Amino acid sequence: MKIAILSANPNLYSTKRLVEAGEKKGHEMLVINHTKCDLVIEKKKPGIIYKGEEITNVDAVIPRIGASVTFYGTAVVRQFEMMKVFSATESQALVRSRDKLRSLQILSRAGLGLPKTVFSNYSKEVSGIIDKVGGAPLVIKLLEGTQGLGVVLADNRNSAESILEAFNGLQARVIVQEFIKEAKGADIRAFVVDGVVVGAMKRQGKEGEFRSNLHRGGTANIIELTDEEENTAIKAAKSLGLGIAGVDMLQSARGPLILEVNSSPGLEGIENATGTDIAGQIIKYLERNVE
Repeated sequence: MKIAILSANPNLYSTKRLVEAGEKKGHEMLVINHTKCDLVIEKKKPGIIYKGEEITNVDAVIPRIGASVTFYGTAVVRQFEMMKVFSATESQALVRSRDKLRSLQILSRAGLGLPKTVFSNYSKEVSGIIDKVGGAPLVIKLLEGTQGLGVVLADNRNSAESILEAFNGLQARVIVQEFIKEAKGADIRAFVVDGVVVGAMKRQGKEGEFRSNLHRGGTANIIELTDEEENTAIKAAKSLGLGIAGVDMLQSARGPLILEVNSSPGLEGIENATGTDIAGQIIKYLERNVE
């Protein structure tokens, strides 16, 4: 097969591992910077120009689209789909997962556990919002935040009100969520490929830090999921239509609660924590769906 990885940086761990895993199975691997593609919109003959040449005979693509270029990256994925190329992550699923509010609504409709969450349109009724998520402490997240950036823990009611009023004044859209105390600054990342959990890790935030992101100095260890946690992760990926997903969950007294579903989850943390060849699992997923 000829497989294209859509990545703006060929030196990233995830990109290099996918190239390595594909070549190991005898596939021709290309790394294409989706931000540098030109899309040819023509009746019955859609095309993509990259570095002055038309891309042809690609069998499958693996989108590794950064959050900051979701709009154009998704357009490139859609163009490949119009060219009858299989995508490991469908364009519509990518759009759904990147819209935090929409994805939470879809997960809620699917009956999956979520922290109590409120989204408002710069509401001045900040006190009522705080009450709806069970009071302080609570978590405030920017809609566009990634890797733990734009996430704030408000320890008490006064600070929660001040932070919400400040964000409203800046016209920054936020999600307000209850703080799950029993999670103790840790969360679970379940890596789902083609409807199966292929790896899972527990990420623990560094001391004094409630965010468990590895980019923020957290640590990760392999974990065996409960049946409920595994089923939750699989159902979350399926409800958003994602063939590849990193499902982030909190362990709570009322069962697993989904924080976020990532459509371009990194491979470094999960492969190092579990010792599992996740990149190889992704290549096998393409093989099943193309060949």
